[in-house]
Amino acid sequence: MDFVYTKHQTPRGSRPDAEVGDKLYLIKSATLMRLTYQIRLLTYLAQTRGKKLIIRLPKESRVHESLKGFVQENKGLIKIERT
Repeated sequence: MDFVYTKHQTPRGSRPDAEVGDKLYLIKSATLMRLTYQIRLLTYLAQTRGKKLIIRLPKESRVHESLKGFVQENKGLIKIERT
C-alpha cells in the first residue's frame, strides 16, 4: 500500500480502539460507513505490524462502495464484523 501526499498535506496518526492478539479493532456506530483516512491509516498500521484490522459496525449499518472496494483490495488484512 502506497500513500502519496501533496506538498500541503500532513500525515496524521490514528490508534485502534482495541488491540487483542493479532487483531486491531476499530469500533464505529455510523449508519453509513465510508472509507476514511482513519481506516487507511489503521490498515497501514495493521500491515506493518503483521496484524488484521477488524471494523465493528452495528447490524443495521450500510457500507459504502468505497469501503467495500478497499476491503476487496486488502483481502485478508481487513474484515468487517457486525454486532
